Amino acid sequence: MPDSIQIVIVDDHPLFREGVGATLQQDPFFQVVAEGTSADDALRLAKEHLPDILLLDIAMPGGGLEAARRVAAACPITKIVMLTFSEEEDNVLAALKAGARGYILKGVLGSELRSVLKRIYDGEVFITPMLAASVLVDMVDTGKKTMKDDQLIEDLTHREREILERLAEGDTNKVIGSRLGITEKTVKHYMSNILAKLQVKNRVEAALLAQKLNK
Repeated sequence: MPDSIQIVIVDDHPLFREGVGATLQQDPFFQVVAEGTSADDALRLAKEHLPDILLLDIAMPGGGLEAARRVAAACPITKIVMLTFSEEEDNVLAALKAGARGYILKGVLGSELRSVLKRIYDGEVFITPMLAASVLVDMVDTGKKTMKDDQLIEDLTHREREILERLAEGDTNKVIGSRLGITEKTVKHYMSNILAKLQVKNRVEAALLAQKLNK
């Protein structure tokens, strides 16, 4: 973990921005370096500060999704996280497609927000659990896979299935390594192979697929 995780918050509600900023800065790992109110602000501030994480609302002047697309193209080093009231499945999918690494609903506890942002900073992709199931349905229905999901799972080795099961339970690479008696680096190696075999883009899609097939 770095000395601090630099955050830019873009939301057109000043009181909400202040609240999020105050919540994050309760933890010394977080440093809010700038705030804005629009898509134009998001791009300008991302270019100016190159923050570790950019927090965006969906509904704001210029559009949060448009802001995500522009920032992802201009500042790929910055991890984009949507923090919004929108529970629309289309918005979740559009956000991920635009380059967002997280989709969190407003109303989340401060401690949970800080925890999730640290996980995203460390490379994870996060979707608020209550939205995950519906997103999976769309991914599966619209995906262009050459094999059925259950057959893809069958092609995994025993160790890969163990890791996938732990991933579906929400464990981080470090926790998975500890539980299985292997290094975190080895878990990451396995994870890359699992994603390729399952024909998915990230850990979230892999976990959701595993959860679906285990129902």
